[in-house]
Amino acid sequence: MTDSSVNAAATPLGSFERWLTLWVALAMVLGLIVGNLAPGLVSAIAGAEVAQINLVVAVLIWAMVYPMMVNVDFGAVAGVARQPRGLLITLAVNWLIKPFTMALLAVLFFEYVFAAWISPEDAQQYIAGLILLGAAPCTAMVFVWSQLVRGDATYTLVQVSLNDLVMVVAFAPIVALLLGVTEIAVPWQTLVMATVLYVVLPLAAGMLTRRMLGSQAAIDAFSARIKPWSMIGLIATVAILFGLQGEVILNRPFIILLIAVPIVIQSYGIFAVAYGAAYAMGVPHRIAAPCALIGTSNFFELAVAVAISLFGLNSGAALATVVGVLVEVPVMLSLAAFASRTRARFAQESA
Repeated sequence: MTDSSVNAAATPLGSFERWLTLWVALAMVLGLIVGNLAPGLVSAIAGAEVAQINLVVAVLIWAMVYPMMVNVDFGAVAGVARQPRGLLITLAVNWLIKPFTMALLAVLFFEYVFAAWISPEDAQQYIAGLILLGAAPCTAMVFVWSQLVRGDATYTLVQVSLNDLVMVVAFAPIVALLLGVTEIAVPWQTLVMATVLYVVLPLAAGMLTRRMLGSQAAIDAFSARIKPWSMIGLIATVAILFGLQGEVILNRPFIILLIAVPIVIQSYGIFAVAYGAAYAMGVPHRIAAPCALIGTSNFFELAVAVAISLFGLNSGAALATVVGVLVEVPVMLSLAAFASRTRARFAQESA
């Protein structure tokens, strides 16, 4: 990687970001309050959809991703090929481990551990939703987590792009295998549109911005100014997601708690596998941390869309994917904090 890439990765977190967990917690509470006191507003936001992608949330995610894309140096992309270990870990975890461990945990908990509290029919719905969640690796939010751990922006982009290419051909077969069905209606329009909205457009805007700014000093100064907007976008997104699901969260807290258990175990377990493998293989921290976070996070937009198309809006499968959204933010913030604290234990330069 270029020196500028390394320097950008070493920029310390600001005071706003250090208190991000508090702001996210307040956003969750605000979302629940608004969701229950102003259902009309929530319904209007929920109705702003194209190809089952909420446009309001899409704009906010775009705002999160754009500051990261400004730091992408295409002159350093060639260097990624000289450091393949991070890419290999990302692919192995996301496609050879994560979907199957999620399915195993889902069956273990809902057919055995929680069997006394849940009907067999509901259990199968929750298992299906968790399988969809585990088979959909994250796209957009990874750029936020990478920024929090001072990850390499260019390498993160390549990891996400490669994941998206594999997802186009591997998502449906893996889900079909794990659900035990021969055909599955994957909303390809949703997948394509999400990739365009969350990766292609912000990347194009970032490239244009870099060209307009010219010098690296100007790019660094601009990045510092817009960086807080990435966190503001995250907080606003959390508030909206909790507002959209406020009634369900308050009416069915026990079921949501049960669904959250295997998701939390899966998240911390997958992170441990990926982060541990990166450490053992000598992968530098600016690559290792985003690599582990990519495997841990989920492409919840796709998982929710497929659950709704297969099982219905009010199905247990759809609920399980939504719980994944609710669990992800606090879990990912805790893992990003852990990755930041353990930075000194990793190699810092090229692997």
